[in-house]
Amino acid sequence: MSEKIKALQSYFPSIEQKYGKPVKDWFRVLDGHKELAHMEMVAILKDRHGLGHGHANALVAYYRANTSSD
Repeated sequence: MSEKIKALQSYFPSIEQKYGKPVKDWFRVLDGHKELAHMEMVAILKDRHGLGHGHANALVAYYRANTSSD
């Protein structure tokens, strides 16, 4: 596992605690927006779901790094 992925995962406990949902729920939200660019996905998490920028960015970066673009 890369250091970048480990760093992104370090946000997960605080994301789950602050927003009351497991990260897999946020990944399901992102599944519906795979066609969007990184920052567009971040904006959806921020604007529609109330996540802070750092948390939204960490989720999107992790999601994109671990999801194939088939």
